[in-house]
Amino acid sequence: MYPGRNFPPRRQNRRENVNESIRAREVRAVFPDGTTEVMPTSAALRKAQELGLDLVLVAPTAVPPVAKAVDFGHYQYEQKKKQHDAKKKQHVVQVKELKFRPNTDDHDYDFKKNHAIRFLQEGNRVKAIVQFRGREIAHADLGKKLLMRFAADLTAFGSVEAQPRLEGRNAHILISPVKAAVKPAEKSPAPAPPPA
Repeated sequence: MYPGRNFPPRRQNRRENVNESIRAREVRAVFPDGTTEVMPTSAALRKAQELGLDLVLVAPTAVPPVAKAVDFGHYQYEQKKKQHDAKKKQHVVQVKELKFRPNTDDHDYDFKKNHAIRFLQEGNRVKAIVQFRGREIAHADLGKKLLMRFAADLTAFGSVEAQPRLEGRNAHILISPVKAAVKPAEKSPAPAPPPA
């Protein structure tokens, strides 16, 4: 027999800060016609219900709290829409990894360097890793020289966060973008209006 589990009680779908659940004694009520007035919560609730609307607390920290008479379903929809738009606009910084070998050819090096430049211009960080296999670890200094050359080539686009470090069979360096090198996100051009 297994012992009983202590799960937290399920939350009921409570509407906090709406209608009767508003705990403030008085509120600054804002009505659809643009009028605002400080009144007891019960009077503001009665007036909102007469208009067929809900009383929603929009600024609970204000003195007195601000409550608006709106359709609660429409209000929730607008709030979700604002959050979605804000999420779309934010940029999450990622760490892009580029892997090298100690004897990487010049063409491959240039190819990866161009990728790193693009990543830094997009506002992402770049982690360059030199992998050593077998007896290549005896020449760890070649890997560190390669990483220092890589960092020197990217000084216009990024700054080195820490000097090259050897961890196990890998040496790595981390480069963050310089604000001057980050290109703003390109927006698609607006469609041309139809000819009149």
